[in-house]
Amino acid sequence: MATPIIECVANCSEGRNIETIHALAHAINTVKDVSLLDQHRDFDHHRCVLTFAGSSEGVAQAALELVKTSTRLIDMCQHSGQHPRIGATDVLPFIPLDDATMSQCVDLAKSVGKRIGDELEIPVFLYEEACDQSYRKSLEAIRRGGLPDLASRMESDPAWLPDFGPEHPHPTAGAIAVGARHPLIAYNIVLNTSNLAIAQAIAKVIRASSGGLPAVKALGLELKTQGLVQVSMNLTNYRNTSLHVVFEKVKEEAEQRGVSIKGSELVGLIPQEAATQAAAYDLKCDSLDSDHILESRLRHYQKDNLD
Repeated sequence: MATPIIECVANCSEGRNIETIHALAHAINTVKDVSLLDQHRDFDHHRCVLTFAGSSEGVAQAALELVKTSTRLIDMCQHSGQHPRIGATDVLPFIPLDDATMSQCVDLAKSVGKRIGDELEIPVFLYEEACDQSYRKSLEAIRRGGLPDLASRMESDPAWLPDFGPEHPHPTAGAIAVGARHPLIAYNIVLNTSNLAIAQAIAKVIRASSGGLPAVKALGLELKTQGLVQVSMNLTNYRNTSLHVVFEKVKEEAEQRGVSIKGSELVGLIPQEAATQAAAYDLKCDSLDSDHILESRLRHYQKDNLD
């Protein structure tokens, strides 16, 4: 029987210091039975996304090593960036691939979360499939208002005590959301304008919570170094809403506001099926290639472990 493969898509609050990002990647690469599949960093978001996969035990250890390294090197008191965040390692989701199950990922999220809380003294909030409390199941609920608002809720509301760890943020590492979820696609569309209100208005129109496209989460964010803005999205079910549907809707809304699309980008990897869906369309996306196909990266990992 094949060993179940679990993916982790860790989001860390560092997108500018190359040495720190290399150290985060190195923390993952030191662990056996794990492969670092992809790295993505964004200066304006001040954030990096590290995608790795392997056995349950290997992914658990790599996740812990990553959080230890981020806690040592990233100080949230000195951090500023466009993307919402609550901690040095902001989000740590576990995703079932191949023969893995969601139940295994939930167990992994809880066991890794407990160790982070106990050993590193960082408050841990479980989310998505790992969370039993509906009012804080979504990541956006936990992140609402950023770390200052989360700290205030932790102090004043018993319903917002963490699942593991201390009842106050770590002095430098803040807090962390640890969860289990299905695969999603992180996708950004850059607009040819510096008007943040336009990106925010489009994001409101297209996101599911506002009555927009199914399974789409969206924010309007500023790219200060480029003098532009973007619609930053998570497609939580690409079978319900595909990349090209999102692109065409954003394009339509932008044109109604007198704005064109400069380009789009993937953050991390994309399932082969979703890439095939998008292949016939011009999404102005340089990263829609074989290097960003999840299954392609996994084949390299599986081959390396068979050799």
